[in-house]
Amino acid sequence: MRLTVPAPPPVCYHWVVAHDQGGEPAPAPAVAGEAARRPRDVLFRSVPGAAAGPGGSESLVTVLVAFGANVLIAVAKTVAAVVTGSASLLAEAAHSWADSGNEIFLLIADRRSRRPADPAHPFGHGREAYVWSLFAAIGLFVAGAAVSATHGIQELIHPEPAGHFAVGYVVLAVSFVLEGTSFLQSVRQAKPEAESFQRDLIEHVLATSDPTLRAVFAEDSAALIGLVIATAALAAHQLTGSPVPDAIGSILVGVLLAVVAVVLINRNRRYLVGEEADPRVRAAAIRALLDQPEVARVTYLRLEIVGPRRVSVIGDVDLTGDDTESHVAVRLRALEAKISESPAVAGAVLSLSAPDEPSLKV
Repeated sequence: MRLTVPAPPPVCYHWVVAHDQGGEPAPAPAVAGEAARRPRDVLFRSVPGAAAGPGGSESLVTVLVAFGANVLIAVAKTVAAVVTGSASLLAEAAHSWADSGNEIFLLIADRRSRRPADPAHPFGHGREAYVWSLFAAIGLFVAGAAVSATHGIQELIHPEPAGHFAVGYVVLAVSFVLEGTSFLQSVRQAKPEAESFQRDLIEHVLATSDPTLRAVFAEDSAALIGLVIATAALAAHQLTGSPVPDAIGSILVGVLLAVVAVVLINRNRRYLVGEEADPRVRAAAIRALLDQPEVARVTYLRLEIVGPRRVSVIGDVDLTGDDTESHVAVRLRALEAKISESPAVAGAVLSLSAPDEPSLKV
């Protein structure tokens, strides 16, 4: 017989994150005997990512730091571009204005994705983060990449000399410091999470379910590289007296932004379509389930990412003993409640395994 139990009220991702990360647990249903009197277990304590925590507030700080830095940089670059007439500086100004606009989308993404679950959205609104982050990536492509490349091509066709190079160098240097500050904030957030998954930093940023962290890290990295390109282009313009290197610098900045935008668009698309959690998380979660005295076997488990650091949990388990159907239903509900104590589970549904279903190996 296959018994399906309705999911308990949603909570959030990494059931991998133990309940010691803060917040009150969902109340467990009453169960008979000693199970009802036991203290709450920290299920999945050994799962990768458990030390990272939900990270929502940290992501908000990262976006706010990036937004403040980008607005200041955009204003400075715009003034410098007007004063110097440099094509690469104008491309960098477009880049920074695009980044500033994108941070607004990321702030919306962070706010809307944290809305609680409701009857129409039983797994919460976590995927809204990927929708608004997708808009930000498209904005980077259009307002940053397209404008920079187009202006560079126009400069090649109709070259114009630049001047007041010292102003450009000062603005680029200040911009590098501000962008570096924003970049270091995103690194500070990403590094502990990467270590918990035993990933290197770049691998984690590409794989993380937090689109705001990935967007800020990618945009700041591109900004620092773009500043180096713009500085080299401006210096070549000054040394040679030809605007061609400056125009080429503008085109290169556009290409760089286009590559970053395409990567971000693709990552958000994959999470919107639906993607399973990291295999290491899945394997550790299976081990954690098997460590429970009431679980004899796990024959199916799917952890689907439904928002930043949030998963839905669907599985088939074989419980120990040979209880009646009503007792089995209570035991399954108790196990679901234990899973849902994590602030990282958006919903858990457990069913009974059929006798002939093979056990999952880890």
